[in-house]
Order: sequence, then structure tokens, then C-alpha cells
Amino acid sequence: DRVLVRIKDLTLEKADEEVWVRGRIHTSRAKGKQCFLVLRQQQFNIQALVAVGQHASKQMVKFAANITKESIVDIQGVVRKAYQKIGSCTQQDVELHVQRIYVISSAEPRLPLQLDDAVRPEVDGEEDGRATVNQDTRLDNRIIDLRTSTSQAIFCLQSGICQLFRETLIRKGFVEIQTPKIISAASEGGANVFTVSYFKTSAYLAQSPQLYKQMCICADFEKVFCVGPVFRAEDSNTHRHLTEFVGLDIEMAFNYHYHEVVDEIADTLVQIFKGLQERFQTEIQTVSKQFPCEPFKFLEPTLRLEYCEGVAMLREAGVEMGDEEDLSTPNEKLLGRLVKEKYDTDFYILDKYPLAVRPFYTMPDPANPKTSNSYDMFMRGEEILSGAQRIHDPQLLTERAKHHGIDLEKIKAYIDSFRFGAPPHAGGGIGLERVTMLYLGLHNVRQTSMFPRDPKRLTP
Repeated sequence: DRVLVRIKDLTLEKADEEVWVRGRIHTSRAKGKQCFLVLRQQQFNIQALVAVGQHASKQMVKFAANITKESIVDIQGVVRKAYQKIGSCTQQDVELHVQRIYVISSAEPRLPLQLDDAVRPEVDGEEDGRATVNQDTRLDNRIIDLRTSTSQAIFCLQSGICQLFRETLIRKGFVEIQTPKIISAASEGGANVFTVSYFKTSAYLAQSPQLYKQMCICADFEKVFCVGPVFRAEDSNTHRHLTEFVGLDIEMAFNYHYHEVVDEIADTLVQIFKGLQERFQTEIQTVSKQFPCEPFKFLEPTLRLEYCEGVAMLREAGVEMGDEEDLSTPNEKLLGRLVKEKYDTDFYILDKYPLAVRPFYTMPDPANPKTSNSYDMFMRGEEILSGAQRIHDPQLLTERAKHHGIDLEKIKAYIDSFRFGAPPHAGGGIGLERVTMLYLGLHNVRQTSMFPRDPKRLTP
């Protein structure tokens, strides 16, 4: 009756206890009558010693030394206090003295990449000539790459973002909904959609759950959110774009002003940031060993600037741009640096975007016809949420669609959903992979997508 113990639980409190542990052979090194193994389990590892004696023969030592890397084994052993800290392992104060070892699943001897190379900081590899693993090799061999301590930490933290998102919104009275991903018309009225064969006609993969979020608001759900895939047929090969990503979407009716929604979304993100700090320090530190980064900073309440204030800051820094011009990616990043210098925060809101650069369904600002009740939220100078008060009046919505040259027949179902009484409402969509990337200070969204899809990659 083997009761398997987790490696992360093998501490000094377990000293002198006999335990069973399952893990992967990370490394093995034979030395005389001894064999040192490093046994790995997700982002935790421990040194295991097989030594000739009462419980181990010479043949057992030889057998242990010849087990291929990445094989899965069950080990029975005694937890012993280490004579000195074991710097190469997460469990530095104890080691496992092996009594029995069973190979549960043997790995092929030739691996497509070495895990030690895959967790080595690129700077260290450049300095001492040791190998590092490039992105395409990682993604071509994603199953192996996902075993690294860094990848394990990234996706544990990403799971935490989803959990905190749900926890926070449910506590705030939101209802989680599930929306269709196969739809009859482009969800945002644009051309960047994937067309799929649907029996004797064509359908599209949803660019956003927005229509259905808004329909739920019209159906008196008041506060809704959803977590699900979003598809964008954009031939964009950048560090932050994917053709399929996970959307964290929010929609909410408000009573007096759309800032009620802005504040609710911002507070939700702040609660996520606080939860990550409290619950995922081990993961944050694990990632930072390979990808060093300053800790993520945020203010409470969140800094909110108007778009014109952001433009003024950029002009002071020497950028030439018009009042109604959208932010380019370089200007977004520059503004993020300027905000960090002035306000010491990596997270902020830019409010009151020019109406000319926002979609047709965005509510114009009643006080200024050139601006809109719309907002973006930024982490480390990159946009992670785009949102707005939606037009809930079908006549105004029709006028704005005509102004944008949109075929009214294609969005008839959207406009009709507001004809039977719709409360004022607002919302936004967040990219999960982008939030993970920017919180950890990583440089490519493919690092935070388990099996990324982009214009050049459809496998694995």
C-alpha cells in the first residue's frame, strides 16, 4: 500500500520518516558505490541517494544510474537531513536515502531538448557558452518544455488568475455565462474572422462574446462574466498577438455613470494582483530566476487618466500626435514608462478615448462629441483591456453603424436586441495570456499560451 508523498512536502519535519515518492528522473550521477539522482515533480525537486548497503546492492546502484532522464519512477526511501544545503534543489535541507526504486514509465534515451538548457537565463548562456533553447524548439517540443520549473510556475500562476477572476466577480454578485463560439455574423462587424463550413452555409468563429454578454444584460442578469476562447483572424506576428486566446470578459448594467463599471473592473484586476502576491510567491520567484523582472506595482484605487492627459504627457516627451489620433504600440509603451516615472504604478486606466478611433457601438460622450465613454487598461505599458459604455438605444446605434459604413443587415440581430428595453451598460474584454505575460514581465505571449496559435503555428 504505497501512499505517495509530494516532493514539496519533504521538509525537515519529515526527517527520518520512511516515504514513497513518485517523480521524474531529472539527472543521475554515479560515483563509486553511490548514485545521486535528482527527482523532479512539477517545479519541485529533491536529491535522492542510492548507496551500496543494507537496502541497496551494486546492481541496484548500476540500475539506478542507467535509468534514462525523464523516466517516471516510484521510490521508497527515508528522508534524511542534508549535511549541507543542496543548492541545486528546491528541497535544500533534506535528501532521500533510497531503499527501493521502480520504473513506472521509461523515457527514450535521446531527448529533443535538455530541461537544464530550457531553464537557463539567456544572459547566462551567452556569457559562459552553454546552450539555451530557442522559442521554436520549445514550441515544437512543447510537452517537454512544459515540464520545466519555469513553465510549471507560469501556468500554475495563470490558473490562479482565472481562479481569482471568478472568485472576485462571484463575490461581487456577477453570474458566469457560457456563450456560443460559432456565430452567424462577425461579432464586431469587422473582417478579421475565421470562416467555417456550417452544413449548407458558412459560419464564423466568435471574435468576442460581446453580443451575448449584452443580450444577457438586456435579459436582466445585470452583472455577467465569461471565460472562454476568442478567435482573431489577424495576420499579426507580434510578441503580444495570437489568433486564439482566452478571454476574460465582463459586462455590467450601471445606475448613474459608466465609471461604476470602470471602477468595478479595475478593482477586480487589483484583487487579482493582490491574490497573486499573496498566494503565488513561489511561482513568481521561480519565473524570475530565468526571466528577472521588477515586481509588479499597482495603486489602490487605480490611477485613471483621461486620454488628453496621456497625449499631453507624450507631447512633453517630444511625441508629435493629434488629439484624435490613436496610440501606436511604441507610444503605448512610452506612455507606460512616463506613467511609471510619475506615479510609480505599472497598472493604470486611460479614459475618454476619441470617438473616431473606437468601434461603432461605443457611446459618445454627451459633453463632448469628439470623445467617447470608452477606456483601456494597461499593464507595464501594454493594453490588456479595451472597454466602453455600449450604445443601448437602437436608433443611435443604427446612426453610428451607418456612419461607420457597416451593412445594417449583417448586424440586424445585434440592433434588434435593444428594441425591448435595455439598461445602460458597459464592459470589456481581458486577454488572459497577455495579463500573465505582463504581470511576470515576460517578453512573448507564446510563453504564456500553453499551445499557442498564431499565423504561422497550428501545432502541436
